[in-house]
Amino acid sequence: MAEVAEKGSISIHTENIFPIIKKFLYSDHEIFLRELVSNAVDATQKLKKLASLGDFNGELGNVTIEVKFDKDKKTITVSDRGLGMTAEEIKKYINQIAFSGAAEFVEKFKDKTDAKDIIGKFGLGFYSAFMVADKVEVVSKSYQANTQAARWICDGSTEFELTSADKTERGTDVILYVNDDSSEFLDEFRLKGILEKYCKFLPVEIKFGTKQESVEDGVDKDGKAQYKTITVDRIINNPNPLWAKSPADLKDEDYLKFYKELYPFSEDPLFWIHLNVDYPFNLTGILYFPKVKNDFELQKNKIQLYSRQVFITDEVKDVVPDFLMLLHGVIDSPDIPLNVSRSYLQSDSNVKKISQHITKKVADKLQELYKKDRSDFEKKWDDINIFVKYGIISDEKFYDRAKDFTLLKNTELKYFTFNEYKEKVKDLQTDKDGNTVYLYTTDAGKQDSFIQSAKNKSYDILLFDGVLDNHFINTLEQKLEKTQVKRVDSDIVEKLIDKDTKLEHLLSNDEQEKIKSIFEKAINNSNMQLTVESLATDEIPIVITLSEFMRRMRDMAKMGGGYGFMGNMPDTYQVAINGNHNLISKILKEEKEEKQLELAKQVYDLALLSQNLLTGPSLTQFLKRSVNLVQ
Repeated sequence: MAEVAEKGSISIHTENIFPIIKKFLYSDHEIFLRELVSNAVDATQKLKKLASLGDFNGELGNVTIEVKFDKDKKTITVSDRGLGMTAEEIKKYINQIAFSGAAEFVEKFKDKTDAKDIIGKFGLGFYSAFMVADKVEVVSKSYQANTQAARWICDGSTEFELTSADKTERGTDVILYVNDDSSEFLDEFRLKGILEKYCKFLPVEIKFGTKQESVEDGVDKDGKAQYKTITVDRIINNPNPLWAKSPADLKDEDYLKFYKELYPFSEDPLFWIHLNVDYPFNLTGILYFPKVKNDFELQKNKIQLYSRQVFITDEVKDVVPDFLMLLHGVIDSPDIPLNVSRSYLQSDSNVKKISQHITKKVADKLQELYKKDRSDFEKKWDDINIFVKYGIISDEKFYDRAKDFTLLKNTELKYFTFNEYKEKVKDLQTDKDGNTVYLYTTDAGKQDSFIQSAKNKSYDILLFDGVLDNHFINTLEQKLEKTQVKRVDSDIVEKLIDKDTKLEHLLSNDEQEKIKSIFEKAINNSNMQLTVESLATDEIPIVITLSEFMRRMRDMAKMGGGYGFMGNMPDTYQVAINGNHNLISKILKEEKEEKQLELAKQVYDLALLSQNLLTGPSLTQFLKRSVNLVQ
């Protein structure tokens, strides 16, 4: 047994550090393996750097990092062949947890549970090992010639033991003696899962366990193939991920293959953006535009955040603008520390710059695609418009960049930029006050009768049937000068675009009052506000509409837009009786009141049916009445 060279206390100025580590890091205790493997990678990368500079003349040899576990001995070992440490370096880097005001630290964080903030702020990565271990042993030999290997042991108290060791190869072994509460980590699949989660793209090969493979080993006398079993190391990471390579060296198939590596069961993306920035901050990554329909909420948290190829999190809300959370892919920045808290991300200036840069790169890419091939861009629009609309709604700067390539789609399935559409409709769809009125439908099938009435006047109808379009419409009205947007069934066609022209009434004032009274009695619903209008004779006899304002308020309330009180208020509909329709004249001529009311109710129910408002017993009565009327 090696002679004890030194015993002492770890210089942390308090004996409360280990209970704090165990308590406050408990919720994230699997990150101990990430921290230890990351340290091993750093030691290996530094040695490679010294070799490239000529400051290390030895053979690098195999620098694979190895992670092992022994269920019987209850140990987990992380081994590297990097720089290694002398006894003096161990004392410097491990014994002295160099932060000031440890007592204040204890007091400040005694009620906190944000493990990442504590580790990140005070550099306690190595000490996260004590979350799962009763004892930690470090055996290390420096790369420097003529140095003695050293062994450091600590049992979770502030006491340590430092001795010489008989290790002959350079590098460091960190051995964790796992406590009973953490026995879950003495499981192959659990450890492999953690390594694949955090270390999948680390820049040094990581070996975890071995596997048996059968390989061909010649043929026998009869010419049949012979096989032998060999043991193969299992390398669990890809040290050269795509985002770390130069875009000039990559082909489309490389990006598609990497996408499948990240998201094995996903449909191919539409296109992608390769980020590669070294000033004023460092940023690499690949962002993919997936095919997204209206279930966009299900697609969030698909971007993975890395720091020097070490996985940090897939909750990147404060790094990526909210409207781009629907993208998939990877972002890697050494300017974001491994252990980050939410408050750090929200306040760090580099994070804000990265967010702004990503927004600009996405806008630039979309602009490039639009200019390069307008036809192909239109084909992609139905899949990407949710990104663009979300950005326009939520980000002023993105709107400024996107307004020239954002497309509006009409019921003829043709696409227009904002300027193109303004020119298309301004002559026919400008009202008496000089406002250009954009008409739209949210469901072309259900609103067809209203669409046809509008088209009879040569009006154009836009398709706004997406999950964000209610908000997008509001933004359009705010951004586009003297522009109003109305759903095609929000008013009678004569009033959708008020040009101060009215058709002559074919009914006298007395007849108008009489027909109104008949319908009020037949309908008997105070939420239906009746008017008698002079519409074209070929328009339907009754039109039921809900004003644009009321509909938007109702839709906002459904989406949690701050109008919750609307949910408790009944909808007030406008019922426009077409006094110029022959059927209205027929009702007036009926001598029996019972017959008048029956016809009025039938016509009213037809109007309800056109708005999908006729349901339940009312629909059943309508069907029975219809049969009686045609017999």
